Amino acid sequence: MRIDRIKKAAMRRKYHVRKKVFGTPNRPRLSVFRSNRHIYAQIIDDVARATLVSASTRAKGLRDQLSVTTGKKAAETIGEAVAKQALSVGIKCVCFDRKRYKFHGRVKALAEAARKAGLVF
Repeated sequence: MRIDRIKKAAMRRKYHVRKKVFGTPNRPRLSVFRSNRHIYAQIIDDVARATLVSASTRAKGLRDQLSVTTGKKAAETIGEAVAKQALSVGIKCVCFDRKRYKFHGRVKALAEAARKAGLVF
């Protein structure tokens, strides 16, 4: 019973965030997913339904740089990596999709690192 209530609350939060956030070709959506072991970030154009840029702690190039795939340092590394890739493709402005997660901890660290690397939210 309790798990169902928790899942329903998470889905409600997700829908409330997603109804306001939509990625366009001019301003794509930076989507974040975090699990207990890894963190993933994608920049998505919802009109074309295409992923433009992605980075995660499971990617081969980034996995070698990280000693641990969890925590704020890993999230900061992923934020910087996704921002560098986005800037190289020509994406400067994004809208941030935190999904069902609070803007706190690893999600906040990723967002701030992406901002510091040059992305505009």
